[in-house]
Amino acid sequence: MDSAKKSAKKENKMLKSFGNSSLMLLLIVNNKADLCWRTVTRGHLPGRASLLLTDSHTHSSTADAQPTDAEREVWDQVDVVLKDAKGILDELQAYKGAGQEIREAIQNPSDEALQEQAWAAVVPLVGRLKKFYEFSQRLEAALHSLLGALTSESYDDPTQHLEREQALAKQFAEILHFTLRFDELKMTNPAIQNDFSYYRRTLSRMRINNVPAEGENEVNNELANRISLFYADATPMLKTLSDGTTKFVSENKNLPIENTTDCLSTMATVCKVMLETPEYRSRFTSEETVSFCLRVMVGVIILYDYVHPVGAFAKSSKIDMKGCIKVLRDQPPNSVEGLLNALRYTTKHLNDESTNKTIKSMLQ
Repeated sequence: MDSAKKSAKKENKMLKSFGNSSLMLLLIVNNKADLCWRTVTRGHLPGRASLLLTDSHTHSSTADAQPTDAEREVWDQVDVVLKDAKGILDELQAYKGAGQEIREAIQNPSDEALQEQAWAAVVPLVGRLKKFYEFSQRLEAALHSLLGALTSESYDDPTQHLEREQALAKQFAEILHFTLRFDELKMTNPAIQNDFSYYRRTLSRMRINNVPAEGENEVNNELANRISLFYADATPMLKTLSDGTTKFVSENKNLPIENTTDCLSTMATVCKVMLETPEYRSRFTSEETVSFCLRVMVGVIILYDYVHPVGAFAKSSKIDMKGCIKVLRDQPPNSVEGLLNALRYTTKHLNDESTNKTIKSMLQ
C-alpha cells in the first residue's frame, strides 16, 4: 500500500473513531505523516476548517470569521476588492461579444456602415475587458496583503495563522475561488480574444489612415499590449496570482519560504479532507459549496507548485497530490474538467522527470 493510501486510511479511521458527536480538525505539522487531531464541538468550527464551513453556501454563520483587531486593517483592504468580485463574474458571465458585427464588417470591407457598427459594438466591450484586467491588478495587490499577514513570523508554526486569523484565511480562499471561476468562464468564451484582436487591428488601421478613434484614449497602445498578454493566457487570473505569489516570495527573502508553502499545503489538505470525508461533506448544503472547496484546493496547489523549489508533485511535497486528484476524479466529469485542465496546463512542475508516473497518468 503506497503512502497516500495509508494516509487516507489513517485519516478515515481516526474520523470514524470520534463518532457523530464531534468534528475533527486535521492539523499538518512538518510533514504529511505527522498528524494531530483536535476534537471540535459540533456546530462550532474554530480553526482551519472554518475557512470553508463558514462559506456563505453553508448553514454556518460567517460571524465565526469576523476579523480581529489585529486583522482589521488588511481585512478592510481586501474586503473592498472582494465586494467587487461578484460583479466582475456576473459581467464576464454575461459577456456575449461582438462576433456577428465583426464577421459582417470583415466580409464587407468596403461597407462603411458595417465598419462603424462593428467598431461601435467593440469599443464598450473593450472597456469591460480593460475593467477585468485592472481588477486582476487589484486582486494581486490584495493577495500580497494577505500573504504578508498569513506568512509573517508572528507564530512559531506558520500554519497557526490559518487558525488564529480565520477572517484573512477565508478571504484568501474567496480570492482563489473567484480566480478559478473567472478563468473557467474566460476559457469557454473565445469572443473575448476575438473582440480584443479586432479592436487592436482596427485601431492600428485607423492610426495609419489618421482617422480619430473613439476609445483610443481609454486603452492606449502600451495598455493594449498588457491587456493582450493578459487574455492570451489560458488562465489569466491564475497566472496573475501565481506570478504575484512568486514575486512575494522573492521580495521577502528574509521570510522562510516554508511560511508560505506550509500555509498553502495546509489549505490544500483541509480542502481534500473536507471533500473526501462524509462527515464533513454531509454539511455542505449545495453543489456550489463543493465547487468552492474544489477551486480553493486547486488554486493553492498551483500556487504551491510555483513557489516551492521542487513543486507540488515531488515526493517531498507536503500536498497529497494523488489524494487531491482522486477527489477531483470522484466528482461529475463535466463539473471539474476545467480544474483538471488547470492542473494539467498551468502548473510548473507536472512534467518534471521527478514527478511520479502514477500522478501523470491520473491527469491524462
